[in-house]
Amino acid sequence: MATLVCFHAHPDDECIQTGGTMAQAAADGHRVVLVVATRGEHGEIVPDVLAEGEALWHRRIAESYESARILGAARVEFLGYVDSGMIGEPANDDPYSFWSADVEHAANRLAAILREESADVVTVYDHHGGYGHPDHIQVHRVGLRAAEIAGTPVVLQATMNRDRILAGMAEQRAAAEAARELANEEPVAADEPEFEPPDDFGEPEANITHAVDVMTRLDAKRAAMAAHGSQIAADSWFLTMDDERFGWAFGTEWFIRVGQPRAAGDAFRTSIWE
Repeated sequence: MATLVCFHAHPDDECIQTGGTMAQAAADGHRVVLVVATRGEHGEIVPDVLAEGEALWHRRIAESYESARILGAARVEFLGYVDSGMIGEPANDDPYSFWSADVEHAANRLAAILREESADVVTVYDHHGGYGHPDHIQVHRVGLRAAEIAGTPVVLQATMNRDRILAGMAEQRAAAEAARELANEEPVAADEPEFEPPDDFGEPEANITHAVDVMTRLDAKRAAMAAHGSQIAADSWFLTMDDERFGWAFGTEWFIRVGQPRAAGDAFRTSIWE
């Protein structure tokens, strides 16, 4: 039995980015530990979810424990930092925010858990936090340093496959255009510009080392998302898409192994233990 520690910035990040990997590791008999840097105090609240006087952070802690239970995690720890909000917001400068934390101090706190658990693998985020969120960037910095301090042998940076996302968007556009032509319809100008992933969204496929198939764990992943009801509404895109689209979006989890890049032409590694 090996031990996987997943380090995340906020409650709900765990199920979206590594939920399938966590569930598969637990199902295979490995120990899974979830460490969350903040309690997600600045999350956008789903309307009418919180009880009168209920603090968001209190609800999000409870949601994290339920999500962890669904995914099979044996332990949940919060480092206790304050959610830093999105980049450029005043919350970034809160003296207790994760973004403001001393990296060495925070890394030693995480390293203590890695040592206690004799972690074999720890997951963090890529160097820009997947999409530029300050707390996600700090997870990258703190997580890499903690692994170095603790001597954790395998460090995986969770990311998104930017090339696959762009290819999928191009396929959707082409299918929509073909359907219009078949129906002899004129193209309709969109009211709003089409979403285009920013440059700091995910990583190019060439940088990615691992493509972990979690299709058999999608029920657990979706249920873990639903457990975060203060952030993910029942009628949200996450929970209402059909199984095929959900599988395309969340059926593979992508990682970059620190120190072991994938050579050009080599296949993706498919197990976090590789």
